[in-house]
Amino acid sequence: MHSDLEKTVVSRILLIDDDTELGEMLAEYLDGEGFEITVVHNGRDGISHALSGDYEMALLDIMMPGIGGIEVLRQVRAQSRMPIIMLTAKGDDVDRVVGLELGADDYIPKPYYPRELVARIRAVLRRAGGNDGDGAANSDGNSDNAKLVNGPVMLDPARRLAAYGGQEMDLTVSEFNLLETLMRANERALSKNELSLTVLGRPREVYDRSIDVHMSNLRQKLQQVSGDASVIETVRGFGYRLRPGL
Repeated sequence: MHSDLEKTVVSRILLIDDDTELGEMLAEYLDGEGFEITVVHNGRDGISHALSGDYEMALLDIMMPGIGGIEVLRQVRAQSRMPIIMLTAKGDDVDRVVGLELGADDYIPKPYYPRELVARIRAVLRRAGGNDGDGAANSDGNSDNAKLVNGPVMLDPARRLAAYGGQEMDLTVSEFNLLETLMRANERALSKNELSLTVLGRPREVYDRSIDVHMSNLRQKLQQVSGDASVIETVRGFGYRLRPGL
């Protein structure tokens, strides 16, 4: 009964990977977890499928012949906010950082445990407001869908809208969730590990730059609409907080 109910609410996932055998195995495993999986094996098809609007998330292999994963990510992110998790080679920090800078929401290095990948998928979908989340109230007892306002910054979690001084910002899932987490903290400083747990759904790894890259992207977008006003402060050696008295 639980399995049948779960399958009525899970999301459609697009897997873009040139490894046919791995793709089939992963699709079978994710299907068993209740996800509906479509697999494409080249970058060109990956772009067209990702931009079709038929999927809640994409899993994107970075190392592909022809149109590689980085270019796929670049073209998809130029037109879509859909959550994207990169599948990267172990230790390939350069592609990982480039992917995050281009707007990927998270990454998982190969080889990976399928159960860990499922956990990453569910964490990103939950933060994207998908069917795999729980909609509970936050720790302050406020509804997760109530609008958040701090000075000129406004977030509408229910509609996934962010604005500064009335001007909307085009944020990725992770950027939106990062700003939302800082706003809910009410100017309290948050550590990078706390932000990773809340925004990415996983502990921060040693030398993990994911939160820093997402923060850099978010700050750039805030500066574009704020006239270079400082919105987020760095707490040296610790993490970040929303600037007091914004």
